[in-house]
Amino acid sequence: MEYDFDTVIPRRGTDSCKWDTPAQEDVLPMCVSDMDFRTAPAVIEALQRRVAHGIFGYTKVPDAYYNAIEGWFARRHGWRIDRRWIVCTTGVVPALSAVIKALTKPGDGVMIQSPVYGPFRFSVEATERRLMDAPLKRDDTGRYSMDLDAVEKQLQAGAKALVLCNPHNPVSRAWKREELQALIDLLARYGAYLIADEIHADFVYAPEQFVPVLSLAQKNVLSLCAASKTFNLAGLEQAAMLVPDEAVRAKINTEMERAGVRSGNLFALEGTRAAYEYGDAWLDGLMRYLDGNRKHLTALVKQELPQAVLTPMEATYLGWLDLRAYGMNCEELMARTLKHGVQFTEGTFFGEGGEGFLRVNIGCPRRNITEGIHRLKEALDEAVEEKAHGVD
Repeated sequence: MEYDFDTVIPRRGTDSCKWDTPAQEDVLPMCVSDMDFRTAPAVIEALQRRVAHGIFGYTKVPDAYYNAIEGWFARRHGWRIDRRWIVCTTGVVPALSAVIKALTKPGDGVMIQSPVYGPFRFSVEATERRLMDAPLKRDDTGRYSMDLDAVEKQLQAGAKALVLCNPHNPVSRAWKREELQALIDLLARYGAYLIADEIHADFVYAPEQFVPVLSLAQKNVLSLCAASKTFNLAGLEQAAMLVPDEAVRAKINTEMERAGVRSGNLFALEGTRAAYEYGDAWLDGLMRYLDGNRKHLTALVKQELPQAVLTPMEATYLGWLDLRAYGMNCEELMARTLKHGVQFTEGTFFGEGGEGFLRVNIGCPRRNITEGIHRLKEALDEAVEEKAHGVD
C-alpha cells in the first residue's frame, strides 16, 4: 500500500503548538518537532472504534499493550525486552524528571552533552540538581562525537548520572555500538547512571543502525521510549520507561505516584498499541519519504546557502544548520526569519553551543522544505546586503 506524505494538510485552527502559536498566519513553522503527516491508518481506525463505543471509564493497561511494545522492538530492532521492565507514563519529559528524582538527591550532579534537547537541562534544574555539561565535539564537516574526557572530568567532579539522547536531537547522530559501549563502561567505573532518551529510535537512515543502550548493559542503565515521534502521536501523551533493575523500578514507581503521574489515557493506550501492532508498512513508507526530504534539504542548503553548514543527518527528521558565517546570533536570526515568514527552533534552546545555529524540521511535505529554505535565503540575503551597506 502506498501512503501519501506529499499532500499539505492544513493544521491551523487545531490548537497545534506548531501552527497556532505564531502570531502571523503567513508564517511557515519548521520548528516544534512533530510532523505534518496524518498518522498510520491503523491508529486512526483503532481510535475511531474506541470512540464509537461511547463509554470512557477508568482504564487499566492491558496485556496487549505490553505485547505490542515487546513485538515492536523484536521486529524493528532485533532486540527482546522483558515486559517486567516496562513502566508506563504520560511522556518522556515527565518520566525524565521522575527518574532524576528517584535516582539522585537535590544538589547531586546530573550530566548532559550539549547541544542537546532543552528539556534535559530544564528537568535537571527544576529538580534542584546540579547541571553538569560534557559538550559534544564537532569536526570540520559538522559531525559531532562524544568527548569522553569531558565526561570523565564531570564524573570526577561528582556527577551521579548522565542523560543521553540516542539518537541525538538536534545533531542527528545515530551513536555507534562502540561509542555507546565506551560511554557505558566509563559511567560504570564511577557507579553513575545512564538515562537514555531513545524516542527517535525508529528514525535512523541506512547504513546507520539504532543501538539500544539496554542491549549493551542493564546495570544502572535505563531507557525512555515512545511511539509519539514515530507515529506523530505527541498529543496523546503516552511513553514507556524500560527499567531492568527491580529496585530502581520500585524507586521510580514511588516517585511517579508521589507526583501523580499515571499511565496514559485510554486513547493513548489504544493508539500506541495499534501503531506498534500494525504500523510497520506505514513507517517504512514514511522513512523512504523522510530520506528523500533529508537529501532534498542537503541539496538545497548546498545550492542556496553556500555559507551554511548542515550537520550530516544520520537520524531523526531534524536538521542542525550552522549559520555562524552570516555573523548573526540566534536572536537576530529568529527575528529576521520571522520577518520573512518562516520559523525554526533557535540553536540556544539546546545550550550555549547552539549560538548561531537553527534546527530545521523536515517532517513535512517536501514543498514546505523548499519554501522554508527559500524564505531563509531571503532573510539571510537581506542581512548580508544591509551589512554590506552599513545598515544596523
